[in-house]
Amino acid sequence: MRLGPSPIMRPMLTLGIETSCDETAAAVVVDAATIRSSIIATQFDVHARYGGIVPELACRRHTENILPVVRAALREAEATLEEIDLIAVTRGPGLIGSLLVGLECAKALAYATDTPCVGVNHLEGHLVAPILEGAAYRYPLVALVVSGGHTELYRVGGAGPDCAARPDPG
Repeated sequence: MRLGPSPIMRPMLTLGIETSCDETAAAVVVDAATIRSSIIATQFDVHARYGGIVPELACRRHTENILPVVRAALREAEATLEEIDLIAVTRGPGLIGSLLVGLECAKALAYATDTPCVGVNHLEGHLVAPILEGAAYRYPLVALVVSGGHTELYRVGGAGPDCAARPDPG
């Protein structure tokens, strides 16, 4: 792993990649708090005639879209891949083929640039995404996630890896 400048000297840039279902998305986030770019390629036209998502078609379209979407996110953020300090990628839940496209792209970029890569739980991402828009949380809290086939209430004890976000049993 490369050791770059101290985060005190310059902002930390994270490249996020999301391919859990039928949208290919990439974003560049500054200091885990400010969205510098967000690019989403939808697949609505591909799946509309079937009345729902066709996993194989979604996977194929992700393969076509992933690099152009990542390039567009970097361009919009006025950043280069070499300036990225961390790559975050959706690791699940989701459609396995779609997830694999994003994971393998992220791992390849991380390997090529010697940049750390972390997997992010798709549903936990939904729980903390409002923070990027300036929301202030008071813990513990109850959160509703409605995403694809996942509709759940969570009791969230706090932020970070020990936040104990679990489906609410009651």
